[in-house]
Amino acid sequence: MTTNTTRFAIIGFGEVGGIFARDLRAGGASALRAWDIAAPARERAGADAAASAPEAAQGADVIFISVTAGSALAAAESLAGGLSHRPFVVDVNSVSPATKQAAARAVEAAGGRYVEAAVMASVPPKGLRSPMLLGGPHAAAFMELMEPFGMDLKVFPGEIGKASSVKMCRSVMVKGLEALTTECMLAARHYGVEAEVLRSLSDTLPHEDWRRLAGYVISRALLHGKRRAEEMREVARTVDEAGVEPLLSRAIAERQDWAGQQGRALPRESLLKPELEPLLDALAEAMRHRPAAE
Repeated sequence: MTTNTTRFAIIGFGEVGGIFARDLRAGGASALRAWDIAAPARERAGADAAASAPEAAQGADVIFISVTAGSALAAAESLAGGLSHRPFVVDVNSVSPATKQAAARAVEAAGGRYVEAAVMASVPPKGLRSPMLLGGPHAAAFMELMEPFGMDLKVFPGEIGKASSVKMCRSVMVKGLEALTTECMLAARHYGVEAEVLRSLSDTLPHEDWRRLAGYVISRALLHGKRRAEEMREVARTVDEAGVEPLLSRAIAERQDWAGQQGRALPRESLLKPELEPLLDALAEAMRHRPAAE
């Protein structure tokens, strides 16, 4: 493995930040610092822990921001004081175009080169090589710098926010499917008709394995509902700014929030390798023992 001299920092070490760190190390990155509000997450990821966001950014050539949607702008603003050397600041958070634009202003004012990045698929399967749409005047230069890491990058034309509008409109469907499937299958299980519902779905919306798909999308909501709810509130903002009342986007956010709460009561291993029937049984059991107000 060839050592790469590009220096990296990651702000936010949840699932995405940890995966990016793993793949950067595997790709030869010799310098990787991290800042996260949860110190143990940094230590588990094997990055050099910084004492603050500006400290993590100092000396880095590329800074990835991978926090929750609700913290994205604050994370960009927190880098002030660490960007005077003009690093690329790559914002991979799923937020509205307006939030991306506000983050870009904060980064550029502090001296950094802001790169909008819209991640167009779930990160765990492909990690750093997940397809991304890039936006902003520094996108092409960042893409060239990262060529040794084999990232799947595409520069999207237009002003900052355009690339994210693709991701956010897509999320209405993707996160909506998770929410709809969860609600549909739980009700079907109550009435004992899930097999018939799945057969009907296969006839109406052809898919090679609706049972497997249902188990997978429900598990994603149970695992990541809190983060997805934050994203869907940014989606609702995106839809609203388009002049469309975000009736469904708001409801999807509520169902995702609910799913995240329920998921915390379930064994993690059952969510990582989900099978629909046991998953529905476990979820129904958790609901019976949980106060309705939660």
